[in-house]
Amino acid sequence: MSVDASPELLTTQTELDAIIERVNNWGRWGADDQLGTLNFITPEVRKAAAACVRSGKVFSLAVPFGRSGPAPLDGPRLNAQLTMLQSGADLHGGDGMGGVPGYGFADDMVTMAISSGTQWDGLSHFFHDYKMYNGHDCHLVGSQGTPVNSAAVLADKLVTRGVLVDLPRAAGVDWLEPTHRISAEEIENALDRQQVEVREGDVLLIRTGNMLRARQNGGWVEYAKHPEPGPTVEVLPWLHAKKVAGIATDNWAVEAVPSRGPLLFPVHAVAIVHMGLLMGEIFDLEALAADCAEDGVYEFMLNGGSLPFTGSVSAPCNPVAVK
Repeated sequence: MSVDASPELLTTQTELDAIIERVNNWGRWGADDQLGTLNFITPEVRKAAAACVRSGKVFSLAVPFGRSGPAPLDGPRLNAQLTMLQSGADLHGGDGMGGVPGYGFADDMVTMAISSGTQWDGLSHFFHDYKMYNGHDCHLVGSQGTPVNSAAVLADKLVTRGVLVDLPRAAGVDWLEPTHRISAEEIENALDRQQVEVREGDVLLIRTGNMLRARQNGGWVEYAKHPEPGPTVEVLPWLHAKKVAGIATDNWAVEAVPSRGPLLFPVHAVAIVHMGLLMGEIFDLEALAADCAEDGVYEFMLNGGSLPFTGSVSAPCNPVAVK
Protein backbone atom coordinates (compact mmCIF):
# COMPACT_ATOMS: atom_id res chain seq x y z
CA MET A 1 0.00 0.00 0.00
CA SER A 2 1.22 3.50 -0.73
CA VAL A 3 -0.04 7.04 -0.85
CA ASP A 4 0.55 10.13 -2.96
CA ALA A 5 -0.77 13.24 -1.28
CA SER A 6 1.55 15.57 -3.14
CA PRO A 7 0.27 19.15 -3.54
CA GLU A 8 1.33 21.07 -6.62
CA LEU A 9 4.02 23.18 -4.96
CA LEU A 10 5.81 25.58 -7.27
CA THR A 11 8.40 27.77 -5.54
CA THR A 12 9.28 30.90 -7.48
CA GLN A 13 12.59 32.73 -7.13
CA THR A 14 10.84 35.49 -5.18
CA GLU A 15 9.36 32.96 -2.74
CA LEU A 16 12.73 31.23 -2.42
CA ASP A 17 14.44 34.54 -1.61
CA ALA A 18 11.83 35.24 1.07
CA ILE A 19 12.46 31.84 2.69
CA ILE A 20 16.21 32.45 2.64
CA GLU A 21 15.70 35.78 4.42
CA ARG A 22 13.56 34.10 7.10
CA VAL A 23 15.95 31.24 7.90
CA ASN A 24 19.37 32.83 7.31
CA ASN A 25 21.77 32.17 10.21
CA TRP A 26 24.90 33.91 8.88
CA GLY A 27 26.53 35.71 11.78
CA ARG A 28 24.06 34.37 14.35
CA TRP A 29 26.88 32.62 16.27
CA GLY A 30 29.66 34.94 15.11
CA ALA A 31 31.62 35.52 11.92
CA ASP A 32 33.92 32.55 12.56
CA ASP A 33 31.20 29.99 13.28
CA GLN A 34 31.48 26.68 11.40
CA LEU A 35 28.85 24.66 13.26
CA GLY A 36 25.58 26.24 12.20
CA THR A 37 22.58 24.64 13.86
CA LEU A 38 24.83 22.26 15.79
CA ASN A 39 25.19 25.21 18.17
CA PHE A 40 21.77 24.21 19.48
CA ILE A 41 23.27 20.99 20.89
CA THR A 42 24.48 22.20 24.28
CA PRO A 43 25.77 20.13 27.23
CA GLU A 44 22.32 20.51 28.79
CA VAL A 45 20.72 19.12 25.63
CA ARG A 46 23.06 16.12 25.71
CA LYS A 47 22.30 15.42 29.37
CA ALA A 48 18.61 15.53 28.63
CA ALA A 49 19.16 13.16 25.69
CA ALA A 50 20.76 10.62 28.02
CA ALA A 51 17.50 10.52 29.98
CA CYS A 52 15.80 9.10 26.87
CA VAL A 53 17.64 5.81 27.38
CA ARG A 54 15.22 3.47 29.15
CA SER A 55 15.54 -0.07 27.75
CA GLY A 56 19.13 0.04 26.50
CA LYS A 57 18.12 -1.15 23.02
CA VAL A 58 20.53 -0.04 20.28
CA PHE A 59 19.80 0.50 16.59
CA SER A 60 22.42 1.17 13.93
CA LEU A 61 20.96 3.45 11.26
CA ALA A 62 23.71 2.89 8.67
CA VAL A 63 23.43 0.86 5.50
CA PRO A 64 26.25 -1.61 4.75
CA PHE A 65 29.24 0.03 3.07
CA GLY A 66 29.80 -2.36 0.16
CA ARG A 67 30.54 -2.60 -3.55
CA SER A 68 26.94 -3.08 -4.70
CA GLY A 69 25.38 0.11 -3.33
CA PRO A 70 23.75 2.35 -2.38
CA ALA A 71 25.32 4.61 -5.05
CA PRO A 72 24.50 3.64 -8.67
CA LEU A 73 27.24 1.49 -10.16
CA ASP A 74 27.36 3.69 -13.28
CA GLY A 75 27.30 6.97 -11.35
CA PRO A 76 30.09 9.33 -10.30
CA ARG A 77 30.23 8.18 -6.66
CA LEU A 78 32.27 5.05 -6.00
CA ASN A 79 30.82 2.61 -3.48
CA ALA A 80 33.17 1.23 -0.84
CA GLN A 81 35.76 -1.03 -2.46
CA LEU A 82 37.47 -3.15 0.18
CA THR A 83 40.77 -4.78 -0.76
CA MET A 84 43.27 -6.70 1.31
CA LEU A 85 46.81 -5.51 1.92
CA GLN A 86 47.63 -8.70 3.81
CA SER A 87 45.50 -11.84 3.96
CA GLY A 88 45.43 -15.37 5.27
CA ALA A 89 46.35 -16.60 1.81
CA ASP A 90 49.56 -14.57 2.07
CA LEU A 91 50.37 -16.32 5.33
CA HIS A 92 49.90 -19.75 3.80
CA GLY A 93 52.18 -18.78 0.96
CA GLY A 94 54.98 -17.37 3.11
CA ASP A 95 57.15 -18.06 6.12
CA GLY A 96 55.07 -16.18 8.68
CA MET A 97 55.84 -12.96 10.53
CA GLY A 98 59.32 -12.99 12.03
CA GLY A 99 59.93 -16.34 10.37
CA VAL A 100 57.39 -18.09 12.63
CA PRO A 101 55.15 -20.49 10.63
CA GLY A 102 51.43 -19.71 10.84
CA TYR A 103 52.02 -16.42 12.69
CA GLY A 104 50.77 -13.22 11.02
CA PHE A 105 47.87 -10.82 10.49
CA ALA A 106 45.31 -9.50 8.03
CA ASP A 107 45.13 -5.89 6.92
CA ASP A 108 42.72 -4.08 4.62
CA MET A 109 41.96 -0.78 2.95
CA VAL A 110 38.87 0.93 1.52
CA THR A 111 38.51 3.24 -1.48
CA MET A 112 35.20 5.07 -1.72
CA ALA A 113 33.38 8.32 -2.32
CA ILE A 114 32.62 9.68 1.13
CA SER A 115 29.05 10.50 0.10
CA SER A 116 28.30 7.05 -1.32
CA GLY A 117 26.68 5.66 1.86
CA THR A 118 25.09 6.78 5.11
CA GLN A 119 26.56 10.24 5.72
CA TRP A 120 26.18 13.76 7.01
CA ASP A 121 26.49 16.72 4.66
CA GLY A 122 29.06 19.21 5.91
CA LEU A 123 28.48 22.93 5.65
CA SER A 124 30.99 23.10 2.79
CA HIS A 125 29.10 20.50 0.76
CA PHE A 126 26.83 22.93 -1.07
CA PHE A 127 27.09 26.41 -2.60
CA HIS A 128 24.61 29.12 -3.56
CA ASP A 129 25.57 32.37 -5.29
CA TYR A 130 29.23 31.26 -4.99
CA LYS A 131 28.95 31.11 -1.19
CA MET A 132 28.83 28.41 1.49
CA TYR A 133 27.61 28.74 5.07
CA ASN A 134 28.38 31.98 6.90
CA GLY A 135 29.41 33.80 3.74
CA HIS A 136 32.62 31.90 2.93
CA ASP A 137 33.51 31.89 -0.76
CA CYS A 138 33.19 28.59 -2.60
CA HIS A 139 36.74 28.90 -4.00
CA LEU A 140 38.07 27.93 -0.57
CA VAL A 141 37.04 24.34 -1.28
CA GLY A 142 39.90 23.07 -3.44
CA SER A 143 41.37 19.80 -4.65
CA GLN A 144 42.67 18.94 -1.17
CA GLY A 145 39.40 19.66 0.62
CA THR A 146 38.33 22.69 2.63
CA PRO A 147 39.90 24.76 5.43
CA VAL A 148 36.49 26.02 6.61
CA ASN A 149 33.12 24.40 7.29
CA SER A 150 34.65 20.93 7.08
CA ALA A 151 32.50 17.97 8.09
CA ALA A 152 35.40 16.88 10.30
CA VAL A 153 34.05 19.18 13.03
CA LEU A 154 31.10 16.82 13.48
CA ALA A 155 33.19 14.12 15.16
CA ASP A 156 32.44 15.09 18.77
CA LYS A 157 29.29 17.17 18.30
CA LEU A 158 26.57 14.73 17.33
CA VAL A 159 25.22 13.35 20.58
CA THR A 160 21.71 14.66 21.16
CA ARG A 161 18.05 13.73 21.40
CA GLY A 162 16.70 12.12 18.27
CA VAL A 163 13.04 12.00 17.28
CA LEU A 164 11.64 9.68 14.63
CA VAL A 165 8.90 11.13 12.43
CA ASP A 166 7.24 8.10 10.83
CA LEU A 167 5.17 9.60 8.04
CA PRO A 168 4.03 6.38 6.31
CA ARG A 169 2.71 4.88 9.56
CA ALA A 170 0.96 8.12 10.38
CA ALA A 171 -0.78 7.88 7.00
CA GLY A 172 -1.50 4.15 7.37
CA VAL A 173 0.64 3.12 4.41
CA ASP A 174 3.92 1.31 3.75
CA TRP A 175 5.68 4.20 2.05
CA LEU A 176 5.12 7.60 0.49
CA GLU A 177 4.96 7.77 -3.28
CA PRO A 178 8.12 9.04 -5.05
CA THR A 179 6.25 12.22 -6.08
CA HIS A 180 5.15 13.05 -2.52
CA ARG A 181 6.13 16.49 -1.16
CA ILE A 182 6.35 16.60 2.65
CA SER A 183 4.92 19.67 4.36
CA ALA A 184 5.48 21.08 7.84
CA GLU A 185 1.83 20.41 8.64
CA GLU A 186 2.29 16.76 7.75
CA ILE A 187 5.28 16.50 10.07
CA GLU A 188 3.35 18.17 12.89
CA ASN A 189 0.40 15.82 12.42
CA ALA A 190 2.69 12.78 12.63
CA LEU A 191 4.33 14.13 15.79
CA ASP A 192 0.91 14.70 17.36
CA ARG A 193 -0.10 11.15 16.50
CA GLN A 194 3.11 9.85 18.06
CA GLN A 195 2.59 12.08 21.12
CA VAL A 196 6.10 13.49 20.98
CA GLU A 197 7.24 17.11 20.84
CA VAL A 198 10.21 18.72 19.12
CA ARG A 199 12.77 20.39 21.38
CA GLU A 200 15.65 22.75 20.74
CA GLY A 201 18.76 20.80 19.69
CA ASP A 202 16.88 17.74 18.40
CA VAL A 203 17.77 15.83 15.26
CA LEU A 204 14.63 14.73 13.41
CA LEU A 205 14.80 11.40 11.59
CA ILE A 206 12.14 11.60 8.90
CA ARG A 207 11.02 8.22 7.59
CA THR A 208 9.49 8.26 4.11
CA GLY A 209 9.60 4.49 3.51
CA ASN A 210 11.61 5.10 0.35
CA MET A 211 14.32 2.62 1.33
CA LEU A 212 11.73 -0.07 2.04
CA ARG A 213 10.02 0.66 -1.28
CA ALA A 214 13.29 0.33 -3.15
CA ARG A 215 14.23 -2.93 -1.43
CA GLN A 216 10.94 -4.45 -2.47
CA ASN A 217 11.02 -3.05 -6.02
CA GLY A 218 14.48 -3.42 -7.52
CA GLY A 219 17.07 -2.63 -4.87
CA TRP A 220 19.61 0.20 -5.00
CA VAL A 221 18.99 0.93 -8.70
CA GLU A 222 15.36 1.69 -7.86
CA TYR A 223 16.49 3.75 -4.87
CA ALA A 224 18.93 6.16 -6.47
CA LYS A 225 17.70 6.61 -10.05
CA HIS A 226 14.11 7.63 -9.51
CA PRO A 227 12.18 10.52 -7.98
CA GLU A 228 11.92 10.45 -4.19
CA PRO A 229 9.60 11.84 -1.53
CA GLY A 230 11.00 14.41 0.83
CA PRO A 231 10.63 17.81 2.49
CA THR A 232 10.37 20.99 0.42
CA VAL A 233 11.86 24.40 1.19
CA GLU A 234 8.52 25.39 2.72
CA VAL A 235 9.44 23.15 5.69
CA LEU A 236 12.60 25.11 6.50
CA PRO A 237 10.98 28.08 8.32
CA TRP A 238 9.26 25.56 10.62
CA LEU A 239 12.58 23.80 11.33
CA HIS A 240 14.20 27.20 11.90
CA ALA A 241 11.53 28.22 14.40
CA LYS A 242 11.86 24.92 16.27
CA LYS A 243 15.66 25.36 16.50
CA VAL A 244 16.37 21.79 15.45
CA ALA A 245 20.02 20.80 15.11
CA GLY A 246 19.49 18.66 12.05
CA ILE A 247 17.36 16.32 9.97
CA ALA A 248 18.09 12.98 8.35
CA THR A 249 16.02 10.78 6.07
CA ASP A 250 15.85 7.31 4.57
CA ASN A 251 16.23 8.62 1.02
CA TRP A 252 19.31 9.61 -0.97
CA ALA A 253 18.99 13.41 -1.04
CA VAL A 254 16.82 14.30 1.98
CA GLU A 255 14.60 16.57 -0.09
CA ALA A 256 11.88 15.92 -2.65
CA VAL A 257 13.35 15.11 -6.06
CA PRO A 258 12.71 16.45 -8.64
CA SER A 259 12.32 19.99 -7.39
CA ARG A 260 9.39 22.16 -8.41
CA GLY A 261 11.26 25.44 -8.30
CA PRO A 262 14.16 27.41 -9.78
CA LEU A 263 16.89 25.19 -8.26
CA LEU A 264 17.53 21.47 -8.69
CA PHE A 265 18.17 20.99 -4.95
CA PRO A 266 16.61 23.97 -3.19
CA VAL A 267 16.58 22.42 0.30
CA HIS A 268 20.32 21.79 0.08
CA ALA A 269 20.96 25.34 -1.11
CA VAL A 270 18.85 27.06 1.52
CA ALA A 271 19.30 24.69 4.48
CA ILE A 272 23.05 24.04 4.23
CA VAL A 273 24.28 27.34 2.78
CA HIS A 274 22.01 29.88 4.47
CA MET A 275 20.66 28.08 7.51
CA GLY A 276 23.71 26.00 8.40
CA LEU A 277 21.41 23.02 8.97
CA LEU A 278 22.90 19.56 9.45
CA MET A 279 21.46 17.05 6.97
CA GLY A 280 21.91 13.27 6.97
CA GLU A 281 21.30 11.04 3.97
CA ILE A 282 20.68 7.32 3.36
CA PHE A 283 19.71 6.46 6.95
CA ASP A 284 18.17 3.01 7.46
CA LEU A 285 15.21 3.70 9.75
CA GLU A 286 13.23 0.48 9.32
CA ALA A 287 14.22 -1.45 12.46
CA LEU A 288 14.03 1.66 14.63
CA ALA A 289 10.62 2.56 13.21
CA ALA A 290 9.25 -0.92 13.90
CA ASP A 291 10.41 -0.74 17.51
CA CYS A 292 8.99 2.76 17.99
CA ALA A 293 5.64 1.58 16.64
CA GLU A 294 5.69 -1.38 19.02
CA ASP A 295 6.45 0.48 22.24
CA GLY A 296 5.05 3.90 21.30
CA VAL A 297 8.32 5.67 22.17
CA TYR A 298 9.66 7.87 19.38
CA GLU A 299 12.50 9.65 21.22
CA PHE A 300 15.99 8.31 21.93
CA MET A 301 19.59 9.32 22.40
CA LEU A 302 21.31 9.71 19.03
CA ASN A 303 25.05 9.33 18.54
CA GLY A 304 25.99 10.57 15.07
CA GLY A 305 29.18 8.50 14.82
CA SER A 306 30.89 10.45 12.01
CA LEU A 307 34.47 9.97 10.77
CA PRO A 308 36.67 13.13 10.87
CA PHE A 309 38.44 13.11 7.51
CA THR A 310 40.56 16.27 7.47
CA GLY A 311 39.12 18.86 5.08
CA SER A 312 36.17 16.71 4.07
CA VAL A 313 32.90 18.22 2.86
CA SER A 314 30.84 15.26 4.09
CA ALA A 315 31.22 12.56 6.72
CA PRO A 316 30.39 8.84 6.49
CA CYS A 317 28.81 7.66 9.69
CA ASN A 318 27.30 4.85 11.71
CA PRO A 319 24.56 6.74 13.56
CA VAL A 320 23.24 4.84 16.56
CA ALA A 321 19.91 5.31 18.33
CA VAL A 322 19.75 4.17 21.96
CA LYS A 323 16.29 3.77 23.50
